[in-house]
Amino acid sequence: MTKIIGLTGGIGSGKTTIANYFQSFGIPVYIADDEAREIMQSAAIIEAIKKVFGNYIFENNVLNREKLAEIVFNDPEKLKELNKIVHPAVKRHFDQWVLQHTAAPYVIYEAAILFESGGYKNCDLIITITAPVEARIQRVMERDKTTRELVLKRMQAQWTDGQRISKSDFVIENTSIEVAKLEIVKILKILKIKQNES
Repeated sequence: MTKIIGLTGGIGSGKTTIANYFQSFGIPVYIADDEAREIMQSAAIIEAIKKVFGNYIFENNVLNREKLAEIVFNDPEKLKELNKIVHPAVKRHFDQWVLQHTAAPYVIYEAAILFESGGYKNCDLIITITAPVEARIQRVMERDKTTRELVLKRMQAQWTDGQRISKSDFVIENTSIEVAKLEIVKILKILKIKQNES
């Protein structure tokens, strides 16, 4: 049976970089945020979002993600409503994806809000990535061309590193990619041992 390894960490912690490194070892990786973006373009999800948030966050039937982000990161209730629309659809999509990778001993499920969404309950093991807060803020500001204030709001909407670590099997400190890569190699060795034992 294919094991599901949850990979999570706060915004800007370097999850995608770490996920890509796992992928370089031939491990199938599912990037939940990327898939959610695709799913949010489906007619059914667009209709559901319009019902809750109105038409004004759409331009020519295309969702304006900045407007939506501004709403949900200023209103925890609206964020919950958005998650209620998107999370079940992502879960269904992921379940289908896993069925296509049953030959793999394990797959990686990379999600920023793995705990907040309840997605961790479907994982056999969980890896949390940490990084210094200031480095995370700078990374997201550059990547998303956004303000420090908005990054901090997004951080506040997520669990803290301490909360994530308390529920994780492994922690990767992403202070530098070299250090992180060494941690990944160690984790892969442990997974191989576990696999041989089962």
